[in-house]
Amino acid sequence: MEELIKQLREQRAELAKRLEEIPAKALEEERPKLSAEEQSEFDSVRDDVKALDKRISELVDAFERQTKADEAAAKVDRGGKVRVGAEPLTYERGKFDTSYTRDIAMAVLRQDAGAWERLRRHSEEVKVEAERLSREGKLGPEYRDISRTATAGGEFVPPLWLIEDFAVLARAGRVTADLIPTRPLPPGTDSINVPRITTGSTVATQTDNAAVSETDLVTTSVAAAVNTIAGQQDASLQLVEQSPVGMDDVIFADLMSDYAEQLDVQVLNGNGTAPNHRGILNVASIEAVTYTDATPTVAEAYPKFADAIFARVGALRFKPAEVVVMHPRRWGWIMAGVDSQNRPLAVPNPAYGGFNPIAVQSQVAAEGVAGTIQGVPVHLDANLPTNLGAGTNEDIVIVARVSDMRLWEGALRTRVLQEVLSGTLAVRFQLYAYSAFMAGRYPKAIATIGGTGLAAPTF
Repeated sequence: MEELIKQLREQRAELAKRLEEIPAKALEEERPKLSAEEQSEFDSVRDDVKALDKRISELVDAFERQTKADEAAAKVDRGGKVRVGAEPLTYERGKFDTSYTRDIAMAVLRQDAGAWERLRRHSEEVKVEAERLSREGKLGPEYRDISRTATAGGEFVPPLWLIEDFAVLARAGRVTADLIPTRPLPPGTDSINVPRITTGSTVATQTDNAAVSETDLVTTSVAAAVNTIAGQQDASLQLVEQSPVGMDDVIFADLMSDYAEQLDVQVLNGNGTAPNHRGILNVASIEAVTYTDATPTVAEAYPKFADAIFARVGALRFKPAEVVVMHPRRWGWIMAGVDSQNRPLAVPNPAYGGFNPIAVQSQVAAEGVAGTIQGVPVHLDANLPTNLGAGTNEDIVIVARVSDMRLWEGALRTRVLQEVLSGTLAVRFQLYAYSAFMAGRYPKAIATIGGTGLAAPTF
């Protein structure tokens, strides 16, 4: 804008010079007035000068307004904070109307807006002064900084604890235990016994007047001991009473989570020696399918599932297998299997179809039902052992008719005991439940797939 004003003023000066030249010529020629042409030119040039004067005046006014606006903007940053300019410093030696220390106290204790504003301006002044001295090659003032470091101001920036978002300990659930029909635990007993026929009566074709086929029944019984699964946690009374969250809820929720995991471990792999249940994997006379392979593949493992599902459970229990239970890593290995053309052997969704898929994944799961293999639902249970075999790196697959099993489970009970630890102002939280498990009513309803072919998979 400044350059434009300069150009317009130069144009005006040329026109003004022309206005002087026109009447000067008439005076030289001693003519009393201008000719018609001279008068017309004079009037035109005069009008142009007036127009330029008006335009220059407008531009000058606009330039002055812009200059003032720029000067005002230079004193204010984008956040509305006053910057240091030609104004006097907020805090100066010998200046008693403002006090840095007093403003800090007024800002913190009374939330005084004026004090806050002066402190903000002072911080800008410090910054600008340091930059000026640096440009001039001079040493700036020495400042004593504080920060978020402990003993240097850090105590004024306390951590924020989002206690309500605390992360519970990650534990596997009770997948297999929940697959088994559960009944209330009968009261007043420490053992549940179920009669079992091991040799049945017979029928046969009969010749007239000949003896009818007769075979005496042979019976036995299957017993399930009533065992206790319990846990406890001691906590100081101060923690319980002073915590802003209910520590009793936190503790009992954690105990219940571990109870669920431990019950599932007992159902799967309890050794049957008191006080343990006899788990599925330790039932006598169950069927075992062995898959031995130093370089196992999904395609080679696939027939083993048919063996367990049909040739073992189906052919010997005479009822269909209902579930396949495997570790999540084994299902991942199956889902990662490809053929010689790198096509997946198991499809990730039924809608994707595929050509003769080995398995179908119905949903992405870490626990519970994940899909089917040979038409049987696959359930993932991370409580299955993964340290089996000579190399202690094998997992195992269970194929079973779970409706033949029984799980009797009593009510989950809790106790809070204060007296036992009263001498130290502590409280004991206890959780326990009684249960009995029977997997051996029909041993042939269970088949396992194991061996070196089920060593830890690689992907």
